Amino acid sequence: MINISEVLETNKMILEENLDVRTVTMGISLLDCADKSLKTTCDNIYAKLLRLAGNLVKTGDEIGRDFGVPIVNKRISVTPIAIVGSACCRTPKDFVRIAKTLDRAAKKLGVNFIGGYSAIVSKGMTPADELLIRSIPEAMACTERICSSVNVGSTKTGIDMDAVRLMGEVIKETARLTKDRDSLGCAKVVVLCNAPDDNPFMAGAFHGVSEGDAVINVGVSGPGVVNHVLKTVRGANFGTLCETIKKTAFKITRVGQLVAQEASQRLGVPFGIIDLSLAPTPAVGDSVADILKEIGLEHPGAPGTTAALALLNDQVKKGGVMASSYVGGLSGAFIPVSEDQGMIDAVNAGALTIEKLEAMTCVCSVGLDMIAVPGDTTASTVSGIIADEAAIGMINQKTTAVRIIPVESKKVGETVEFGGLLGYAPVMEVSKFSCEAMIARKGRIPAPIHSFKN
Repeated sequence: MINISEVLETNKMILEENLDVRTVTMGISLLDCADKSLKTTCDNIYAKLLRLAGNLVKTGDEIGRDFGVPIVNKRISVTPIAIVGSACCRTPKDFVRIAKTLDRAAKKLGVNFIGGYSAIVSKGMTPADELLIRSIPEAMACTERICSSVNVGSTKTGIDMDAVRLMGEVIKETARLTKDRDSLGCAKVVVLCNAPDDNPFMAGAFHGVSEGDAVINVGVSGPGVVNHVLKTVRGANFGTLCETIKKTAFKITRVGQLVAQEASQRLGVPFGIIDLSLAPTPAVGDSVADILKEIGLEHPGAPGTTAALALLNDQVKKGGVMASSYVGGLSGAFIPVSEDQGMIDAVNAGALTIEKLEAMTCVCSVGLDMIAVPGDTTASTVSGIIADEAAIGMINQKTTAVRIIPVESKKVGETVEFGGLLGYAPVMEVSKFSCEAMIARKGRIPAPIHSFKN
């Protein structure tokens, strides 16, 4: 039973500590929309999205009012479009037509993002996969609400280095085509290894082929809550520290469980998973970096940072699993630079570099997220960074990702403004040493020895 003190505690989390349901995401299968005719495929997609998600935004707003819980975003994830469009798309521009259809549906429905303009190429690319990947720059330039992801590797299959090389080129071209918006298109593109099928968070969300026709996934976030409660145990031993984080994560997840079950019932769509990820925002007091500082670091990037982040990530997962039988997605702690004021401060102070961030991704929820780099960064360097992250994910059997923005005409030390939840970011220095000869090699990095479990 929930007692009055727990109700009051939850209210305080919402009113004073930035607790929110970051997203209610409806996953929708578009497999039955595929047709040999591109026009028919687009018409089918538009009709199905409006039929299933027509009440998503309205219902999310109603639940937020009824329960007093802020629901920040209402979103949709769809079957990877490389699969859906494989029968009817013969050129990159054909895929762009589907992107425009998705964007038109997103605007009609009022959702802020649709994820799933995606390809899963961890072992190789079909012709349709390659066409979609090559269409990404134009698709990101001519739409507002579409997010794209490409999974280039997994623990089971290894890393498709041909796709890694291509994605370096694609990200550079996306930056060029959206240079009038500080290369914002790249903020909607993420390259993954071991991508989960049920992730509700953008830009990596897509509706996996193992999912049902439709599902409700909820992402809950509360770094401000965790930071606040850690102030009450300042100086305590690690056992107390861990127990405090775990119990707080449990309470946060229960809020998400309540919202997810209610949304599922009202929309008539099965409940999928709760993703408890401490996803920061530019708001003061809503920072993962501040949690790391409360644990005892002067700035993220100081010695001990990776250990502190590992502790935080593990306890968040343990608390979430205690609270719900259906914890999934990414669940852990995000470390985006642009969306976290504490991370921005650490970069500006010289404490945090891309190399240290890469080390932190070994134990965080995802990977290198929202990293702005100079516009003259080469495509091969971008591919090298992607390859490094994919290798970390492959070897460690975890999801890793790269969302990197080579901002046209910007140099190290300058700042780029993205606005909204994306915030702003300092342009970070990257290695000037070349990996071009390595990236030029063709083929696949084999799966590690521990992947063979049959």
